[in-house]
Parts: sequence; C-alpha cells; structure tokens
Amino acid sequence: MSRLGPSTDYAAARRRAILAQVRAAIASRQHDPAALMTLDDVVAALGFTSVSGSRRTEVPAEAIIGTMARRDEFDREFRPRTTRVRDRWLRVAGAVEAGEVLPPVELTRVGDMYFVRDGHHRVAVAKALGHPVVDAHVRRLCTVAFGMLCLQLKHLPSKAAERLFLERVPLPDDVRTKLWLDDPADWMRLADSAEAWGFRSGMTAATERERRVFAEAWWTGEVLPSLAAHPDVQCQYEVQRYVTLLHRRQRTPARPSNPAR
Repeated sequence: MSRLGPSTDYAAARRRAILAQVRAAIASRQHDPAALMTLDDVVAALGFTSVSGSRRTEVPAEAIIGTMARRDEFDREFRPRTTRVRDRWLRVAGAVEAGEVLPPVELTRVGDMYFVRDGHHRVAVAKALGHPVVDAHVRRLCTVAFGMLCLQLKHLPSKAAERLFLERVPLPDDVRTKLWLDDPADWMRLADSAEAWGFRSGMTAATERERRVFAEAWWTGEVLPSLAAHPDVQCQYEVQRYVTLLHRRQRTPARPSNPAR
C-alpha cells in the first residue's frame, strides 16, 4: 500500500488499465497513418458522455475519416484496400455517374470527425470523384476529450491520458476543443500541478461542481496569466506552452533564501 492511501492507488491503477486497453486495441495499426479508425477505438480513448438524435445535413467529405465496423476494407481516405469491395464500388459509381439520387449515408460525429455506420461505398465513391460534401443522417456522440480532425490512431494513447486529466480537471468545453499534448505522461504531470495549485489556493474539489469551479479558476488564474508573462514560449496550443513552462520550472533550481542579517 502506498503512503497516499487506497483511493490514490485505485486511481493510478485505473489510469494504467485505460491506457493499456487503448494501446492493445490499436497495437497492430497505430504506425499506419492511413489506417481507418474505428468508432470503438476512438470512444474508448476519448471517453463517452452522451449521444444525440439524428438529423440530416451535408457533411464535408474530408471530415469522414472513420468507420463503425469495416476498418480493413478501406483506408482513412476511403480508398479500397481489398478487391472484395470492387463490384459494389463500381455499381455505386455507375449509379452516381448516371445521375441517380442515392439515399443519405449514416454517420456518427465525434468532435470534428465523422464515422460511417452505413454507406461506406457511397462515401468512397464521393471522395474518389472529388465531391466536397456528402448527404448524410448524422447523430452526435459527445466525449470527455475532444476529437480533432487531425487525430490518428497513434495519438489515441495521449488522448486517453487527456480524458483522464479532464476527469480530474474538468475544464470548460471551449477550452477542451483546443487541447493537445503528444506525451501521455505530460497529462498526468499537468493534473498533479493543477491539483497542487488548487490545494495551495484553498479550493476544494469533492463534488463535480467544485471540480469544475476549481478547473476554470486554475485555467484563468494560473495558466493564462503564466502564458501572458512568458510570450517567448511559442507553441500551437496554449496547453503546450504551459507544459513547456512547467518543464522549465522543474529544471530551474530554487534560489537560496537570503540569510537574516
């Protein structure tokens, strides 16, 4: 038993289990940048919160980058990876070129990404023919961590760590859409630093509401002022700049105090 107690041991064990689950699920495919992501892999990393009903809309073709089931038949751009899809692909392409109106595809949206539930060949043909949008019925699935369009399989372990960070430090939605770190360990360091700041500030975080108040106070009272004081730190995202500052602080030895005179 660690000196921090059973609850801390449990939280650490749960973090390790979630990260291990995500890594195991993508192990054989994570180094393939063209691999088609599955909705299950992404939601396991980002963390499910809720789902909304379906509505019909036009979706940017470039934002459709995943599937619910057929990961081995197409790549991330929905180019065919197997001859099994040839006949169906050609039939759909022929119908499109003949001017037939095809039914909308069925998609699930996660953040900026869309995953195909039904209509893989229609999406594949639309992309191959250069159509900018696809007619679709879309349901929206909300997650703890935000799904950016640039997300690839290799990023899922870090997004899983981000999800665990957000469970401890539940930042506002407008901040979550701009979070990105490459190293999963940095998310745990960031959570520890935020909670230490909250402790020093006399804030409690026993309930979900208190955690949200603490998280927003940490972001607006510590992170943003720190970034304003160090404009020399240049990164794409604010959280990357702040983590860079944390590393600097940890490398800088404390100054000895002046002896009393």
